[in-house]
Amino acid sequence: MKKLLKSRRGEGYFDVVIVVLVVVMLLALILAAAPVVSAKIQLDNYADELVREAEISGRIGSETSSRAQILTEKTGISPEIKWSRTGKVQLNQEFTVTCTYKMDIGFGGQKLPPKFGSFPITLTSKASGKSEVYWK
Repeated sequence: MKKLLKSRRGEGYFDVVIVVLVVVMLLALILAAAPVVSAKIQLDNYADELVREAEISGRIGSETSSRAQILTEKTGISPEIKWSRTGKVQLNQEFTVTCTYKMDIGFGGQKLPPKFGSFPITLTSKASGKSEVYWK
């Protein structure tokens, strides 16, 4: 009986179970954070493309609105867009766009009513540029 109590032959099993549990938890965390990282990259590109459209056209209005619609269809995200100015932008005048997008991060799926560990997160992206058009 004393030999069985002093024996450490099964000790490795507990170590393996703990390591597997930690690895699974890390994978779950990475899978929960991956959509947020992807959305942030898309939002940065969204803002950059809106600024480029405004730089080329020299106007913030219908051109940038139609570009925003196209980007929304392509990316599937629909951020709130705020410009520092509107209308015609004279050559070398600066302007800024701020795009804000809200999403949920967590472990629950979209179809499960109570999302486990879900909480809203707000992503913000700013981009600035200068007009390339001279208005007479």
